[in-house]
Amino acid sequence: MEEILNILDKEKTSISNAKLAQMLGAEEQEVAESIKKLEKENVIVGYKTIINWEKTERDVVTALIELRITPQRGEGFDKVAERIYKYPQVRSLYLMSGAYDLAVTIEGKSMKEVALFVAQKLAPMDSIISTATHFVLKKYKEEGIVFEDDEKDTRQVITL
Repeated sequence: MEEILNILDKEKTSISNAKLAQMLGAEEQEVAESIKKLEKENVIVGYKTIINWEKTERDVVTALIELRITPQRGEGFDKVAERIYKYPQVRSLYLMSGAYDLAVTIEGKSMKEVALFVAQKLAPMDSIISTATHFVLKKYKEEGIVFEDDEKDTRQVITL
């Protein structure tokens, strides 16, 4: 099963059970059962399409927010994290080491929408000591996928 996870983690596109079985030298049915088991055990928790919103008409603003938090007695950071990850704007949430406690990635339609989310939803929470918001200006790579259109020609010109 570890081999299946390694291949799925590195693939940039969806991969069929037949192709995966071929790569592993296994039977397709065996691979399908293994994947179903991994999904049931919550090892594989989901599948995601990565979209380059800059190529569409839709305006999307992404922000990384650092949160310093006072952990709750007997709960640690988990209760605060649970309140935060329930918001649909939250794309990812991590407990961090270092100068801040939680890192939140959110998406909105505008910088103002993101700022209002921070000011009205995050900052007022009792446990939150401070926030620092960083707006993403350009995405070069996400989830292992490079966002460049074409590879640049790096060959040098030779004159005779």
